[in-house]
Amino acid sequence: MTKEDLKKRTKKFSSDIIIFSDILPNTRAANVICNQMLRSATSVGANYRAACRTRSQADFISKITIVEEEADETLFWMELLLESGIKKSNDRILSLMKEADELFAIFVSSGKTAKTNLYNNPKSKIRNPQS
Repeated sequence: MTKEDLKKRTKKFSSDIIIFSDILPNTRAANVICNQMLRSATSVGANYRAACRTRSQADFISKITIVEEEADETLFWMELLLESGIKKSNDRILSLMKEADELFAIFVSSGKTAKTNLYNNPKSKIRNPQS
C-alpha cells in the first residue's frame, strides 16, 4: 500500500466515523463517547498526513506513534459503545472496528520498520535503547 493509498484510507475512515456518529443516540453518555471517538478517529488521518511530511526518521517515528495511539483509542471508544449497550453490535460498527484494528496494525508495523531502519543506519547517532 502506497503512502497516497494510506492517506485516502485514513481519510475515508475518518469520514466513515463521522457518518457513523450521526446514528448514535442523543444521550449524555453517547455524546461524550462520540465526541472522544470523533476526535481520535479524525486524528488518525490528520496525524498520518503530518507523519508523511516529516523531515527526519526520528520525527516520523514520533508522529507515527501518535497515529498508532489514535487508532487504538478509536477502537477503545467503539468497544465502549458496544460494551455499555449504547450501540448494539451490527455489521457497521464491526466493520469500523475491523478497520481501526487494521490501521493500528499497519502503523505499528510502519513504526517498527522505521525504528529498525533508524537504528541500523550507520550514519544515525541514535542507537537502539534495547541494545
